[in-house]
Amino acid sequence: MLVLIGATSEGKKEPIGFQAGVRESAQSWRELLVEIKRRGLSIPPRMAVGDGALGLWTALDELFSGTHHQRC
Repeated sequence: MLVLIGATSEGKKEPIGFQAGVRESAQSWRELLVEIKRRGLSIPPRMAVGDGALGLWTALDELFSGTHHQRC
């Protein structure tokens, strides 16, 4: 399961999107990121935090090239 959780400027966590993914592949992450863009995400995320899933970083670089990566 791929899950995106955002944080407000006040630090409150908000679910953004989720879907079943194929081994955290770049294609699966890309599909989820395209979906949240389609639903209205117009400002690229400042930072993405992940557990080292290489597919996430690849998809982020393609769709939100200015987003900084941080490994948790």
